[in-house]
Amino acid sequence: MADHVKKNEVLVLGATGTTGRRLTGLLRTAGVRVRAASRKGEVRFDWADQKTWEPAVAGASRMYLMAPHELPVAPAFVRCAVDAGVKHLVLLSSRAIEPMGDERLMAAERTVRESGTDWTILRPDWFNQNFDEGVFREAVMAGEVAVPLGNARQVFVDADDIAAVAAAVLTGTGHAGRTYELSGPRALTFEEAVGIISRASGRKVQYRGTAEAYLATMGALGLPREQTEKEVEAFTALRDLGDSKPTDVVQRLTGRAPKDFEAYAAAAAARGAWRG
Repeated sequence: MADHVKKNEVLVLGATGTTGRRLTGLLRTAGVRVRAASRKGEVRFDWADQKTWEPAVAGASRMYLMAPHELPVAPAFVRCAVDAGVKHLVLLSSRAIEPMGDERLMAAERTVRESGTDWTILRPDWFNQNFDEGVFREAVMAGEVAVPLGNARQVFVDADDIAAVAAAVLTGTGHAGRTYELSGPRALTFEEAVGIISRASGRKVQYRGTAEAYLATMGALGLPREQTEKEVEAFTALRDLGDSKPTDVVQRLTGRAPKDFEAYAAAAAARGAWRG
C-alpha cells in the first residue's frame, strides 16, 4: 500500500456492518490508520445527529461512504466531509439502480459525483451474506425464501470481496471517477443459490420466485400491500434485464479470484450460521 496513504486516516462509515467491519480489518492489517465510525463504534457517527459529523470526519483524507437501507446519503454530510479535507469518497451503491428505480442510491451517486472531490462508486450485486447475516437469514431459517425474480441469474458477490475492492480503491491510485460493478465468479438463479445453502446447512429450504408468493410472504409479515407492490415492480424490472454476467473487477483490483458461492455457503455452515 502507498506510504503516503498511511499518514492519513481513512474514515469507514458503517464500521460494525457487513462490509464496513471487513474493510476496517483489512485496512488495519495493512497498517492503514482507520477511523471506524458507527452509531456505537469507536468513532460515534449517526446520520440523524449532525453533531457527530464534524468529529467523525476530522483528520480523514479518504472515506468509505455508505448508509443503511432506509436512509439517504445526506448531501450536507458530504459537503461537511469535503470541507474538512476528505479528498476521495468511495460510495457503496448497488447494481441496476436505474431500472429498479432506487431513488435513494441514484441520489447518493449524484451527490458524490457533484461533491467537488475525487470519487469512486462500487456497485455490487446481491451480497452472499444476505443469506446468513442479512435480510434472507430468517427466511432460510424458516425454510422458504421468496424473491420475485423467477429464474433470472444473479452474480452473487461475497462481502469479503467487496471489502477487498474497497481497500484497494482507498489505498491505491487511478480509481477516481470510476464506477465498478462487482460480482462473484458465476451467475446463479436464486433457486440454485438456495439449493446450495440447503445442502450446505442440512436444512430444507425452498425458493418461491413468483410475485404472488412474495406478496403473500410480505403480507404475512405485516408489511403494507402498497409497499410490497412497489417492490415487486422493482424486482420485475431487474428480472426483465435478463441474466447478469460476471465481471472481472474483483480479480483485476485485488489480484485474486472472487469467492464462489459454494465456498461461501460451506464456510458459513461450518461456523454455525444456520444452526438453531
